[in-house]
Amino acid sequence: MPDIDVQIADRAWHDDSEDPQSMTRRVAGALNQVLGNPLKNRELTVRFASDEEVRALNAQFREKDTPTNVLSFPSEQLPGQGEGALGDIILARATVVREAAEQGKQVADHTAHLILHGMLHLLEYDHDTDEKAEKMESIERQVLSQLEIADPYAEISAEEARHGA
Repeated sequence: MPDIDVQIADRAWHDDSEDPQSMTRRVAGALNQVLGNPLKNRELTVRFASDEEVRALNAQFREKDTPTNVLSFPSEQLPGQGEGALGDIILARATVVREAAEQGKQVADHTAHLILHGMLHLLEYDHDTDEKAEKMESIERQVLSQLEIADPYAEISAEEARHGA
């Protein structure tokens, strides 16, 4: 199992039905199951923050002065360090809650998906091309299925189809 430092910077995260620490560990366990233990002996931080904190980080590192649902920051590995540190994931509370409501999802399910999404980015998965997006979404579907969470992309696709997107 990975060494996960769960930090709860915004107390509103305690309002959900599942504790953020146990949720993070469940997501990591399911990801390890699906992908053959890529998080084994890795260290990562998952920070449950406010929109204000995420907005400031997004402005500083991505030059976007707005909050976003999740940010991931891979660790810079020095030669000879082995596989230790993987990186940091930061989630924005109000944005996650708003998106869950807009998409008709449970906050806990949306949060678990975003934790997984951040972990995959730290494992160097991306969605900057259609091919990469399909691979990343396929993994997300498999892991979320292990967690008994509905396919988040099926709902988005149906919504996009209704609006002609």
